[in-house]
Amino acid sequence: MTMPMEYRQASADFDAFMLELRDQAGLATTNQTYTLLQAVLQVFRRRLSVSEAVLFAGVLPPVLRAIFVSDWELDEPRREFASRAEMTREARELRPDHNFSTETAIADVASVLRRHVDAEAFERMLDRLPQEARAFWKI
Repeated sequence: MTMPMEYRQASADFDAFMLELRDQAGLATTNQTYTLLQAVLQVFRRRLSVSEAVLFAGVLPPVLRAIFVSDWELDEPRREFASRAEMTREARELRPDHNFSTETAIADVASVLRRHVDAEAFERMLDRLPQEARAFWKI
């Protein structure tokens, strides 16, 4: 079997995603953008069961999938979905001295992410998650 294209293109696709997210969020660097992305993904992950998180990870491009599952504290208590403003504040708590996440961080990631995933597969996956998950990824 040949190597799947999504793995062959993973770095280039991730670079394109990061540049698009950097511009969407109005940030200066992809380092700042990485913290914003990582924080938003962690905020979302904290609200899912392990099986729900695996469903979500399954529709992500490879590098985003890796970021989503990296540094996962499986024993961390599951959190409830909250308002977007509250979850954005939570995202800004990751590395607070170096976090340039905007007030629109979740919407920015949602907007760019939706342009980099299979739209139908993403919607099918959201149908299997709690209703609040769909609101989290709404643009």
